Amino acid sequence: MTLAERKNETILRKRNRLRSAPLLLTALALTTAAGCSSGTDADATPGKSPAPVATTREAAPSVNVAQAAEAAAVDAYREYWKALEALYADPSGNTDQLKKVASGTAMVNAENDAKMAHDKGNLIIGSVSVTDSRVTASNIGRKVPKVALSSCLDITKWDVVKAPTKKPLPLPSTRLTKYVITSTLEKWSQGWVVIEDKPQGEAC
Repeated sequence: MTLAERKNETILRKRNRLRSAPLLLTALALTTAAGCSSGTDADATPGKSPAPVATTREAAPSVNVAQAAEAAAVDAYREYWKALEALYADPSGNTDQLKKVASGTAMVNAENDAKMAHDKGNLIIGSVSVTDSRVTASNIGRKVPKVALSSCLDITKWDVVKAPTKKPLPLPSTRLTKYVITSTLEKWSQGWVVIEDKPQGEAC
């Protein structure tokens, strides 16, 4: 082989090497990309959605639920006063009915007042009218739902009498017979219970 032929062969080999270099780089790039994507695919589970994130926030009760609960509390307050009527009219001071709808200071005060009247030989008979009850505060979403009420209490037809004769006792002409009274109720297992009841000394 002549010197000129050897030079031509060397030039051809160099050209072939240069042409094969981009193909090698492309192959390496594809291999690297395939390696990365295969790792991602291995971590994913086909057909499985991500698990939902747990939340500890309580959902607030809907408006309808809250209104129904507040209406039930108002009804329970009226039942509480029916139980008080029965207590004050009973010389034995039986509190079974009242215990279903009262507790706390409301229960203690009612028992003490009724006992004081009965110890004097008096009864309080007739009926009480609860009107204009409105919710002044409400927390239905708490563990023990709670409602505050303001009502107008009419005791015009609730009379203090001597037990044996049922003869009415004279009362001060200046006493309030219709007055504002505020109350607090909680919803227990048996239903709404009055835990506080406070006359406000204000006419209504």
